[in-house]
Amino acid sequence: MADIDPRVDNAAREGLAGTTPTSVYEPTRDPEDVTVAPDHRPMDEQPKWRRDFAIDVPEDNFVARRDFAKFLVLTSGAFVAGQAWVAAKSLVRRRDAASPRMKIASLSRLSLGSAIMFAYPTGSEPCLLIRTRDGRLLAYSQKCTHLSCAVIPELDRGILRCPCHDGIFELSTGRNIAGPPPRPLPAISIEVVGDDVYATGVVERMS
Repeated sequence: MADIDPRVDNAAREGLAGTTPTSVYEPTRDPEDVTVAPDHRPMDEQPKWRRDFAIDVPEDNFVARRDFAKFLVLTSGAFVAGQAWVAAKSLVRRRDAASPRMKIASLSRLSLGSAIMFAYPTGSEPCLLIRTRDGRLLAYSQKCTHLSCAVIPELDRGILRCPCHDGIFELSTGRNIAGPPPRPLPAISIEVVGDDVYATGVVERMS
């Protein structure tokens, strides 16, 4: 006769499902994933500090993967928050009706194929006013949309170039066309009254 587990005759049938040990239904684990503490007690009986600070390779790898996942979640959240802040700032600027009307140049003193600097809407915001060879007036913020370095007009090439990281913007539109800048240069709205050129607002653009 085959040996029978003595617990079968126990009225309580501890650890049994019918006549089959309940351990049969427990999921098996890869031996490499099983952590053995120095005192050989199961991990669920170990103090919290020992569960948090792994002492063998499989457990240490698990903790490292968990911490890396936390790092990815945090950095992704920070990136999303930063992009949301930039978008909100741009939206506020587009809706800002308080931009002053400010004279920035005299047309008679701005020759064809030339550019001058001015500050708008405050004295700490450098901008460029450009008069193309065909007489068009263009105005942009001079701050590169990558890291705010000052862009330089290269009229013969039809571009505005950022010397810090070789960002390139199209002269006729201010659109970012090469390099790291993520969006076009903010455009300055201008108005000509007689010989006077006025800046009247800032137009932030996301694309």
